[in-house]
Amino acid sequence: MSNPKQSTSDKQGTSKKKPPVTPSPERRRELLGIAADVFAEQGYNATTVRKIADAAGMLAGSLYYHFDSKESMLEEILRTFLTELWDGYDNVLRAHLDPRETLEALVTESFREIDRHRAAVAIYQKESKHLVAQQRFQYLSDSQQRFEKAWLTTLERGVAEGVFRGDLDIRLAYRFVRDTVWVAASWYRPGGGHSPEEIARQYLSMVLDGISVRT
Repeated sequence: MSNPKQSTSDKQGTSKKKPPVTPSPERRRELLGIAADVFAEQGYNATTVRKIADAAGMLAGSLYYHFDSKESMLEEILRTFLTELWDGYDNVLRAHLDPRETLEALVTESFREIDRHRAAVAIYQKESKHLVAQQRFQYLSDSQQRFEKAWLTTLERGVAEGVFRGDLDIRLAYRFVRDTVWVAASWYRPGGGHSPEEIARQYLSMVLDGISVRT
């Protein structure tokens, strides 16, 4: 027969246990935003969990309550950015616009992503060549291939349909557009004097006069 006193004590002890607290999605996003800023400023290799925790005003051990490693944080930062980028790009490509309209829409979506994920864009530019050597970041290479195909196909279609100049070097044009758009992450600051849509319009007014058919 069990001891009644012991059973009561066990029940009392069990009743005092509290379930683990689940971190809120808002806090998780806040910490990822802080981590992204630190990665972008100091570089991935130079960034430690302690540096991220210091920037967040918490102990390094407490950060592990939310994420198991800095690799996990970086992966989530980059996947979130690329998922949103491709949601926007795929909507543009499914719309079957003419080549010029497609190019304009892709550029506008790119500047919107820089506005939403400036630090992630900066990380992607600086670190992707080294990260793809790791299996968990192989998706960066896959995304780059999709990205290149979307832009090259748009430019090729524009030349074929007589929208862009027939003597246009497609790959050179692609690299120029790609690099001049994404380098904006180095100087753009959300909440500045121009919206991403306004910057895209100014950018496009300069670029398209150089690749449109002369009349």
